[in-house]
Amino acid sequence: MRTVIRPQKGPQEKFLATSADICIYGGAAGGGKTYGLLLEPLRHINNPLFNAAIFRKDYTQVTSPGGLWESSRLIYSHVQGSNPLKTPKLHWRFRSGATVTFAHLGRDEDCEGWQGSQIALIGFDELTHFSEYVFFYMLSRNRSMCGVKPYVRATCNPDADSWVAEFIKWWINPDTGYPIPERSGKVRWMVRLNEVIYWFDTRQAAIDAAIENGMDYEKAAVMAKSVTFIASTLQDNKILMKNDPGYMANLMALALVERERLLYGNWKIKAAAGLMFKRTKVNMLEHLPTDVVLWARGWDLAATSEDEDGEPAYTAGVLIGKRKNGRYIIADVINRRSDSAEVRELIKMTCITDRAKHGRVVTRLPQDPGQAGKDQAQSFLKFLSGFTVKIVPESGDKVTRAEPLSAQWLGLEGMDKGNVDVLVADWNEMYFNQMENFPQSKFKDMVDGSSSAFNEIESGGTYSAPPTGSSLGKSSYWRR
Repeated sequence: MRTVIRPQKGPQEKFLATSADICIYGGAAGGGKTYGLLLEPLRHINNPLFNAAIFRKDYTQVTSPGGLWESSRLIYSHVQGSNPLKTPKLHWRFRSGATVTFAHLGRDEDCEGWQGSQIALIGFDELTHFSEYVFFYMLSRNRSMCGVKPYVRATCNPDADSWVAEFIKWWINPDTGYPIPERSGKVRWMVRLNEVIYWFDTRQAAIDAAIENGMDYEKAAVMAKSVTFIASTLQDNKILMKNDPGYMANLMALALVERERLLYGNWKIKAAAGLMFKRTKVNMLEHLPTDVVLWARGWDLAATSEDEDGEPAYTAGVLIGKRKNGRYIIADVINRRSDSAEVRELIKMTCITDRAKHGRVVTRLPQDPGQAGKDQAQSFLKFLSGFTVKIVPESGDKVTRAEPLSAQWLGLEGMDKGNVDVLVADWNEMYFNQMENFPQSKFKDMVDGSSSAFNEIESGGTYSAPPTGSSLGKSSYWRR
């Protein structure tokens, strides 16, 4: 049976039809961006001299389930005479000799491995993950002797802090952050001179500007590049909507900032005070609920013995429980200025108190990078022997780590309340002030402790609480 490979009507078809030298395709999750990027090289596979290289920032993003390499198999395996090869890099060779290579560019220095290369088609999957240096360096490798005019295709999700947001700002509404529909796919011209990008409405205007800066016509004509941005959303991907109708619900359940970015394609929104945590979104409880099945206390240890004013830095410990009904209860918050010796004693005393009050509680501590962090982790494990302790190297920035809790805190769009309860206590005001001011607040220790506890509960590794009425002795005390 013959398999037909083609783009979906709408933005994906528009992406494959544009003649721009550089086209960036994206704006939201699930818009069929990677599929469109993988389709692009197929138009040239009968050209024996054609080659394409498609990049991700990390190698694991190329090879992971659902990544570029696996996705390419779903498409290229239907092309007669195609052959997947793994050396010297992951690549497909087609019957004519044309190739499509998959690789990663994690650091600026990795570009050196492509020095001297001539690549007719360069693709970037998730362009916002790459630095501006990587993009423009690889643009210098975008050369061709195969008869195909060199060009670049890229996909991305919105990121207000990335250089890409500035690069495509003409296509984005500066007030709302959403793409301007009538500008999607419209071509503009750019010239990059001394690392500064100048934009023009016509090719000739771009060439004239380069000539005015001392270039001859031939070089100026090469420097002028046509650029366009094509916006897409999940609703444009009819196939995904049909095959995975729950994907929309997954995006709706994201925290506000991520929901705006990945569902609605907002290029301006970023984490700001009041956007991630609002006290009006939680339920206040006067008594601790009796249906808690999982407990974890996350700690944020002071990175230094003193803050910038010379005062002792804060150490925070936040206790969060998950209830049978799926809600979360923030039951206790500790936030103190102590030296390193006092911190160790504070954590141990809290472990004792938590166990006496709540049964099995996982204590989660952050591990600093390097050998010093490993040594500190070993020291804590010995010091807290007999308690359930997990020491985890924290990955990602503070905002990223806080997003899962923020999603539950704020709840679905349109809900009056989120999925988080808070026990009435004397620490409430202190806690809410920091949470609502995150990430602009000077101190973020209680946010980090909250993120750590929540992420431990949802890690899949935290056991249920001991059965009602059981002893808390060694025989009934679970360990990881």
